[in-house]
Formats: sequence, C-alpha cells, structure tokens
Amino acid sequence: MAWTLLSSPLNLPLSHSAIIAKTSSNRLWSSTGRSRATPPPTRITIRANSAEQDQAEANDKDKDAPAFNPFGFVTDNPSSRSAIQLPESPAEDGNVGQMIYRIEDKGREYGSSIKSGKFRWFVRETGLSKGRRGTIVFLHGAPTQSYSYRVVMSQMSDFGFRCIAPDWIGFGFSDKPQPGYGFDYTEKEFHEEFDRLLDVLGVESPFFLVVQGFLVGSYGLTWALKNPSKITKLAILNSPLTVSSPIPGLFQKLSYVLKLEKAEVYRLPYLASGGPGFALLEAARKINFTDTLSQIAAGFASERWDKPILLVWGISDKYLPQSLAEEFQKGNPNTIKLKLIEGAGHMPQEDWPEKVVDALKVFF
Repeated sequence: MAWTLLSSPLNLPLSHSAIIAKTSSNRLWSSTGRSRATPPPTRITIRANSAEQDQAEANDKDKDAPAFNPFGFVTDNPSSRSAIQLPESPAEDGNVGQMIYRIEDKGREYGSSIKSGKFRWFVRETGLSKGRRGTIVFLHGAPTQSYSYRVVMSQMSDFGFRCIAPDWIGFGFSDKPQPGYGFDYTEKEFHEEFDRLLDVLGVESPFFLVVQGFLVGSYGLTWALKNPSKITKLAILNSPLTVSSPIPGLFQKLSYVLKLEKAEVYRLPYLASGGPGFALLEAARKINFTDTLSQIAAGFASERWDKPILLVWGISDKYLPQSLAEEFQKGNPNTIKLKLIEGAGHMPQEDWPEKVVDALKVFF
C-alpha cells in the first residue's frame, strides 16, 4: 500500500481554516484578503506495510493531543477565532506582531476616541448617560480589546444600563506611547490613567465592574481591590485568580525575550513605535505575575472583601480550568457565586454572550 503526502514548502498551518485557505491556483490567502504565491507542493510517495501503517495511525493520535500554543488562551470556538483571528502557530504564519495587528482591524465603529490627560482612549459606550439601572464598566485583558464586549454591552443597555468599555492604553485603538514618554506600562500608571478616564466620562460611584483576561485584566482586579468603595458589584469572567493559575507561554516568553534580546521572531515585530504588540511586550515585561496573583487571591478573601462577586466561567478554557474558579470561590464562599457557561472558552463574552447577559442581568 502506498501513501501520498503533500508537503508545503512554507510549513504553514493549512488546516486552520479561519486564518489560511489553500486555493486551486496554488495561492495562499490570509485573513486580510491578500494572497501570496507559493511554489507547487512537493509530492512524496511512501510505501508502508500494515505494521508501519498501524504505527503511523498511533502517531497520528499522538499528534491530536494538545501541544504548546503561545496563543492557547484563545479558544478554538469559531466566535473567538473570528474576533481575534490568530492562527494556532503564529510564528509559522508570518510573525507574532502581524498576528496581533489583526486584532486591531476590527470594531472601530463601536466607539469613539476620548482625550483623558495626556492620552486618547478608545471607548465603546451603549445606553443612556444616566442609565436607570446604573453604569457597568467592562475591562478587557491581553492581548484583546473592548471589542469582545460589544454584544453583551448592546443587550445590557437594552435593559437600562449605561455600558462603558475602554481599550486600555497600549491596546486596541487607544494611544500606545513609548516607555519613557509619559507612560511606562506599570500597574500604577494603568490605575492612574483609568481613574482619570472615569472622571472624564462622568462615571458616578459606585458602579458595576466586569473584568476578564490576563495582564491588564489582572490590573482591573487590583484596581478594584484599591477602590472597593467605587464598586457596587464585581463580575469576573475567565481570569487568573490564584497563584496556581497557569500563565500562557506567550506572556512568559515576551518577558523573557525582551530581557535577553533574543528570539527575533518574538522581539522585532513589537519594537515599532506605536505598535500594539510593542505595548503588550512592555506590559508583560513590567508585571510580576506571582505578586499580582497573590494580591488578587488574598485581597478577595473572606476577611478582606465583602462586595458581591459573580464568577462567569467558560468551562472550555484551555488555560484556566473550572477548578481554579472553584478554588477562588472557596476563599470567600459567602460573597463569591459561580456561574458555569457550557460551550464557552476563555472569552465567554465572545463564545456565548447571551448566557453571559443572562447571568449579569440576574446578578446586577
């Protein structure tokens, strides 16, 4: 028996239909719509006996097992892929910086640019400025943007809430200053600029707060710990909450790469002034994940926090399993409630926004 394999000379992940599709004319189409010519694939014929075939099938099963993916916190749900548009192996499909840029191409029509202090924030807003049910502020994580909340915001404003979701400085359509020019991407600076933005937007305290995601998402939670009087209730979507929370390799590698100035495939795309990847790299370099997660775990424990908390958890999250949410809840069981969302991964607001809305309506 003979097997015939087609191997791509560019070693591109052709199976990832959301990013690349191969056409009959031997051209590769990226999600941006541009095509790149590629030489015809090399045809290789391999002959194998039945024993070799059995071994090959066993190897194929091994290949199906989850492998390291620096962007693994982006789920395989189609809704997440369409929102973020990252391939399974970004370094094999161009470079990481180009993948991050794809995030920035979506959703500008959902908000406007607002000057606050020295910087311009991009802010999405729905509902009346004086919502009869109050104001909800939505904070995103890295490397995403507030675009992920658009469906949830639209539906929550229909129920009488004023909904606000900014792109953090350095992310989405907000300003991306170079370090040393008024913003160094530290936790303290993120908090200070966020306070200024709330004043500019006229957000009255206390308000409802929703937080999701890594890095700047964690800064949203540490801001809440420092400003409990400004919050009525807190909803947390899939986020690292305990010191046992695994950190995606992307952030570890970004921090490592900049310190050693090696691995150009990660470093160079981020160094262009004003690039979204540059801000992500700088923020990842400045954060101490262990210290930040320790603050979060201890700060929301029973003896320190008494405001109601709702965990809205996509149970298919590859990096933050349900057990982490349950562990966090045990630290303050009388205050923290857990709502599991089946069919949702790391970004439940993208994967199943209707279920997130149902949970938030009841909670708020």
